[in-house]
Amino acid sequence: MWWSLLTKEMIYVAMSVAVAVILWFEGLMLRNTGGKLPTSLWFNLGSIFDTLWFFVSLAVLYFLDFPNYALAVPVAYCVYTLFGWVYGTRLLRKKGIPDNVDELVIPAKYTSYSQSFAIVFFVLCVMVLLSLSGVIHPPKLS
Repeated sequence: MWWSLLTKEMIYVAMSVAVAVILWFEGLMLRNTGGKLPTSLWFNLGSIFDTLWFFVSLAVLYFLDFPNYALAVPVAYCVYTLFGWVYGTRLLRKKGIPDNVDELVIPAKYTSYSQSFAIVFFVLCVMVLLSLSGVIHPPKLS
């Protein structure tokens, strides 16, 4: 069967495609609320999932055996998350961090950062997934 051809690396990259889509929709939800945290169950679940994906990505770097070009997927997600924590905190400090979470407004610059990454990450994951499945062949690296 076709699923017998799937590897752990392919499953991780395919799930990373879903993470990219979740990031995009989280950004849309934030834009629709003017940066206020949406109260939707989908937003909360998405936020939990994409935060957990950082730790999954760290584990994947250690436990899975990616071809050298495919390492870009977990590395990119880890860098995005770490830089996002720093960038988001700096942006929030400029306006002041509110005492009440209901008053928290995510800066539009951070939402743009996140959605921009979602687009690039989506394309990266699709290309790596196509490569891992043998549909396309990356250039040989010496």
